[in-house]
Amino acid sequence: MAEVTLTAEPGRATGTPESKRLRATGRIPAVVYGQGGAATSVSVDARELRLALSGEAGTNQLLDLQVGSDRHLTLARVIQRHPVRNTVVHVDFQIVRRDEVLSVDVPIVLEGEARAVHLEQGLVEQILTSLTVQSNPGNIPNELAVDISELQIGGTIRVGDLRLPAGVATEVDPEEAIVMGAASRVAAEVEELDEEAATAQAEGASGAETGDDRAGDGAEG
Repeated sequence: MAEVTLTAEPGRATGTPESKRLRATGRIPAVVYGQGGAATSVSVDARELRLALSGEAGTNQLLDLQVGSDRHLTLARVIQRHPVRNTVVHVDFQIVRRDEVLSVDVPIVLEGEARAVHLEQGLVEQILTSLTVQSNPGNIPNELAVDISELQIGGTIRVGDLRLPAGVATEVDPEEAIVMGAASRVAAEVEELDEEAATAQAEGASGAETGDDRAGDGAEG
């Protein structure tokens, strides 16, 4: 994965009032940490940050962070957002090495069309939308594709069914469900009504037979 260059300005003042004033100027307060060094308070341009993380890698994008005269290979490990406006209010950049193994969340994308499920008016239920994997920075995949074209009603695609790229592993239980083919609620309700009707019909027929037997016994008497 190629890194994207992002400039961070060191020496920002800390504290809530200072952070608010910084955001008002279009900059985001941030911290750079990792590899045994002291955490450094910095700020980054909000627009440049948005562009840097808007590519296919998303928040897993490798960033060549320039802090004054220093350059660091980093990942935006923690992105805090405003609870209402959803705008970024703070970022933690972690310094990483190219040869170290990191644990990151990678989005899961469904591919293909589950025709067998749709023909039976079923539903494709995605249980996992991302998977935690272990990889060095250069091998982090942008996404993990899951082919659902062979999915059937009652079928399940699990973590163990995934073919992970070379150099990528996961510690998630291989039996963990990713996507399932489920019968629709309407179909389930119709089936339940059919079963109830069949049961009622069977009980009615049984009652009629019992009544006939009793009538026959009375006639003989």
